[in-house]
Amino acid sequence: MSSLKLAVTDRYMNLPVKNNASKTFIRFYSDESLVREFNIELTDGEPDFWVFSDLREYLGQTLEVKLEGYKGKTDLADLILLSDTIKNREDIYSEKYRPQLQFTCKRGWLNDPNGLVYYKGEYHLFYQHNPYGIKWGNMHWGHAVSEDLVHWEELEIALYPDELGTMFSGSAIVDHHNTTGFQTGEESPLVLIYTAAGNEAPRSKGVAYTQCLAYSNDRGRTWTKYEHNPVLGNIIGNNRDPKVLWHEPTQKWVMALYLDKNDFALLTSPDLKEWEKTCDIHFPNGRECPELFELPVDNDRNQKKWVFWEPKGSYMVGSFDGKTFIQESLVSCNHFGPHYYAAQTWSGIPEEDGRLIQTAWSRTHLPGMPFNSFLTFPCTLSLRTTPEGLRLCYYPVKEIEKLHAKLYTYENMNLNGEKMLQTNIEAELLDLNAEMEVGSASEIHLLVNGIQIVYKLLEKRLICQDVSASFEHKEGKVSFRVLVDRTAITIFGNGGELYMPVGIMPNQNTRSVDVFVRGGSARLVSMAISEMNSCWQAAREGK
Repeated sequence: MSSLKLAVTDRYMNLPVKNNASKTFIRFYSDESLVREFNIELTDGEPDFWVFSDLREYLGQTLEVKLEGYKGKTDLADLILLSDTIKNREDIYSEKYRPQLQFTCKRGWLNDPNGLVYYKGEYHLFYQHNPYGIKWGNMHWGHAVSEDLVHWEELEIALYPDELGTMFSGSAIVDHHNTTGFQTGEESPLVLIYTAAGNEAPRSKGVAYTQCLAYSNDRGRTWTKYEHNPVLGNIIGNNRDPKVLWHEPTQKWVMALYLDKNDFALLTSPDLKEWEKTCDIHFPNGRECPELFELPVDNDRNQKKWVFWEPKGSYMVGSFDGKTFIQESLVSCNHFGPHYYAAQTWSGIPEEDGRLIQTAWSRTHLPGMPFNSFLTFPCTLSLRTTPEGLRLCYYPVKEIEKLHAKLYTYENMNLNGEKMLQTNIEAELLDLNAEMEVGSASEIHLLVNGIQIVYKLLEKRLICQDVSASFEHKEGKVSFRVLVDRTAITIFGNGGELYMPVGIMPNQNTRSVDVFVRGGSARLVSMAISEMNSCWQAAREGK
């Protein structure tokens, strides 16, 4: 084991990473106390990329840095780079496969969205995060904020692993009534409810999975872990992923928690600290990352139903009295594939706004990048009556219009085997809205930047690459909305009754939007296509 006494004079410790290099364990000690521990594919050769550890809280102090398992020949002091800036920061948000409409972290791995909460004009987004490599591990909570769900600013890491475990998934609330007693000033406390995943790192060896709290009294800029964590001990197995909401009629907090196998539970608490289990839920083929929320049926605020969902997109519709969820129907969603997982909704959105907004993890590998995976574009959820029963519908948040640029429109065009629409639009980022009369066509094709979307009318199925879903026209008409990002295409059909996020690898040489049909004729009633600006444009310009 090698070690170094490090005077922290600069904010960032930059570290060189080589994918698939042997792992090195790095530990930071402050006053002989272990404060950080992580593994990293450290290299003393030519790195694939650089990562960073933010040392702002230790500025002016001396840390002892210890390495275990390092196989390089370069001394530690010559290996790391202390700086007031992130190395290669000028490349961030401009990389070849960086999504330009959807959230990604600056460096490292990202998975489940966590702790989505709105407070005083800001949408807070937390996420499962490995800051030190592009593979799963070292779970922290990354943190970003936005005023409009479109333009994001990445803040400091909110939760670091500790002696109870690494930081697994969870949720966040605004404690307006100060039920926790955490409030110390004028701001209502923001509270994170998360799983401490014991035994996932040497520091927590032998510790079980438990549920814990952290809070902020400065609008989420700094976080304090509750001194009496955990607030909920281990119930069974690797119980995890608490999603918490406030139930106004009973004046209690409600937690949806994954237990084990296909089993979940609901628990209640007056203060987020003492919990009582009130309901068990068995979800066929469901596991981890649950959520419970209420929605009006067909926008009727006098008729509401509760939805309980699991991470692959399947959900139950039913009733909830503050203690017990009663299932009335089960909807299985099996078409999302790897591009939609562990979705979560924002809490705290003002009643006058009235929206329930969600994002999910797109498990899309981005080769050769210093970051990995991204989150889906935020969508508003609604619950509608369909011939098949009540169904969740998804539609992009209205704030997307802030990215709209040049607009193209097309109307009243007959298409057949000999006539197609070639738009000659050569933009990378697009928002496309189209309505068509299906006529006698057996297939409708939309070709966007080399990616083909096919609607097969006889099979009543929509297909895009490795994803397909049942889809049916209404009274001879079908509508599509398609968001085209650099590494993702997101399809909405019939106003959100179909929702299909698809991760893609872009064809850098193909820029076009074409519409054609097979097996008959169809009519394009209307189509509007907006070129889109990048959500990272201001970040790249340093604004």
